[in-house]
Amino acid sequence: MSTPASKVRPSGLANRLIRDGILSHEDAVKAQAEATREKVPFVQYLVQQGMADANQVAVAASQEFGVPLLDLSAVDMEAIPKGLVEDRLIQKHRVLPLSRRGNRLFLAVSDPTQHQGLDEIRFASGLATEAVLVPEDQLRQALDRQVEREEEAMVDFGDTDLDNLDMASEDQAEPDDSDLNVDEAPIVRYVNKMLVDAIKEGASDIHFEPYEKQFRIRFRQDGILREVATPPVNLASRLTARLKVMSRMNIAERRVPQDGRIKLKLSRNRSIDFRVNTLPTLYGEKVVLRILDSSSAQVGVDKLGMEEEQKKAFLEAIAKPYGMILVTGPTGSGKTVSLYTALNLLNSPEVNISTVEDPVEIQVPGINQVNMNPGTGLTFAAALRAFLRQDPDTIMVGEIRDLETAEIAVKAAQTGHLVLSTLHTNDAPQTLTRLANMGVPAFNIASSVLIIMAQRLARRLCEHCKREEGVPQEVLLAEGFSEEDIRSGFKLYGPVGCPRCTKGYKGRVGIFQVMPVSEDMQRMILEGANAMELARQAAKEGISDLRQSGLRKVKAGITSLEEINRVTRD
Repeated sequence: MSTPASKVRPSGLANRLIRDGILSHEDAVKAQAEATREKVPFVQYLVQQGMADANQVAVAASQEFGVPLLDLSAVDMEAIPKGLVEDRLIQKHRVLPLSRRGNRLFLAVSDPTQHQGLDEIRFASGLATEAVLVPEDQLRQALDRQVEREEEAMVDFGDTDLDNLDMASEDQAEPDDSDLNVDEAPIVRYVNKMLVDAIKEGASDIHFEPYEKQFRIRFRQDGILREVATPPVNLASRLTARLKVMSRMNIAERRVPQDGRIKLKLSRNRSIDFRVNTLPTLYGEKVVLRILDSSSAQVGVDKLGMEEEQKKAFLEAIAKPYGMILVTGPTGSGKTVSLYTALNLLNSPEVNISTVEDPVEIQVPGINQVNMNPGTGLTFAAALRAFLRQDPDTIMVGEIRDLETAEIAVKAAQTGHLVLSTLHTNDAPQTLTRLANMGVPAFNIASSVLIIMAQRLARRLCEHCKREEGVPQEVLLAEGFSEEDIRSGFKLYGPVGCPRCTKGYKGRVGIFQVMPVSEDMQRMILEGANAMELARQAAKEGISDLRQSGLRKVKAGITSLEEINRVTRD
């Protein structure tokens, strides 16, 4: 028989928090029990759950246990001692070494009752440990920053590290370098350096391109290709062979395209995958590596770049139990990130999510992901049929390419499943007519499609060097700005270029046309309306097209008019 909460006597810090009026008796008992059950420190549980202010708890703990209190914001993080305590122990016990005096090591803690951690660090370091109390939120931020700095340091390899870069193919086995000639060591180092440089510079693709008298390497950064190196042309075959060995391809086969994958470990907690493809050209094999960073899928809906009304429509659509959500745009327009943003919002233990892609670019725990493999008969349509026998809630299809896939996806959306997919069309209204042209009956389109989202990616202006530009009113009107926009007196900015950016741009932002399929649109689809008629209806319903959404980003100073003209060209 359990003891009522009112009869349980809180101990230590919990009792002090009750006396100081920071916690009620009932909340203190509950927090102690839950913290014990979840095996987390009491103070950490309180602050994470928002039950108490971190500063108030720190003051109370300092007074209760007679431990000195410190404001971590006043400490120079660059000056704290390195290497005295293993990173494993720092993260395990949530302590931060602050300083060393003789044989005494001062450690920042948020909960002074964690004696076991201090004892373990004392034993491992051979130093006497002394606790200094800091607020829980400050400690958490400091530990997070330390992890980030560790990962940045792992990326920032010097030349001496390039020989032993931790790299493996998709099956985690190390590439076989046993027959590698000593003379090939510089090739290994050079390829490794290119991969590391691409990650550091935020590239999305790496192109190794052989020509008759030249061999060049280009990075795609923020959607634009940039030449970064021109190695001697006689090294082309050796560089290509190294990339093929790393990605487990047949190095003897040079006549047909091949696909492979490389995994690069940056730290214990982060790795980068490269999707590798070779293509025979006139002067050798061109190799393109797509950099697949799973963290790119964790950007969150607020960082995609949608306007408030667009975000609201998007969230309402993914909250529905069934129907179809379609994302359209050219290759490299961010469709995969948008889909995975939705899947991350839906991903929970209560929901069965399955995806089929060609290939899987972003791996997410909790989601059942399938690589399409036409050679074995595993097509989009075949995977979809299998999904429907696996009790799914949400299904994601990498792309609707044919009538068979479209019909199964529509049927799934009509029978209680939420289906997400992509199509290659220029804007949202054209997507509806594209489905009709594929052969999907109009009544199936009207009854299944919830929302269509067309998108592009535009480069962001660098905040450090962008400059104001003067543009005549007649030019602004011709570009699509209204007279009301011009009267509001907004400022236009253009790129300049500085050491912190690439030709005046740094990063990208999404440009969206988010079109919910209204009842009027459903009626028009059933009546056989074309894309132009649907576009006029969308405008009548107040839905911004891609051009209008782009001009809003220009007015906000996020990007330039030149860039919007590049990505929303008619």
